[in-house]
Order: sequence, then C-alpha cells, then structure tokens
Amino acid sequence: MNKGDLVDAIVKETKISKASAEKALNTVIDSVGATLKKGGKVAVVGFGTFSVSRRKARKGRNPQTGKEIKIPAKNVVKFSAGSKLKAKVAK
Repeated sequence: MNKGDLVDAIVKETKISKASAEKALNTVIDSVGATLKKGGKVAVVGFGTFSVSRRKARKGRNPQTGKEIKIPAKNVVKFSAGSKLKAKVAK
C-alpha cells in the first residue's frame, strides 16, 4: 500500500473529497515529522509509537573493497507497534 492507496482508503471510509483526504494525510505526516525533529515522541493508542533514537558513530566495511570506513552518528526513527496493531497482524 502506498500513499495514494491510503488516500483512497480514507476517501472510501469517510466519504470526504480526495483533496481533503490527501490534505489530512499530509498534515498527519508533517506533524509526526515535526514532532520527531524536535526530539519528541508520537503515540497513537492501539497503533504504535514513533520516537527518535541516536545511533552512535561506528566503524563499518565497504562490502565491495573490504576497506574500513567510518559511519557517522545520526538520528533514526523508531516505531514500536501498539497492541491492537500487533493483534491484527497476528491473526
């Protein structure tokens, strides 16, 4: 499922216009991104929690040459599935 499919599902379920559904989805995505950028956490009960984790700098290997490289530290997004989502997937 991609973004267009999600918009279509919202339209079908809520009977709102496609433009409104796309705007709503974009607002959700932008809001989650802005909160995570500030270092915050987004929890949607039953669905899951988005958070940011700091990955330390580390050494790695170039798979083509085998040469050791430095991988810089960076922030990564983590998602932890909620109980209702886990239950739906487990069925």
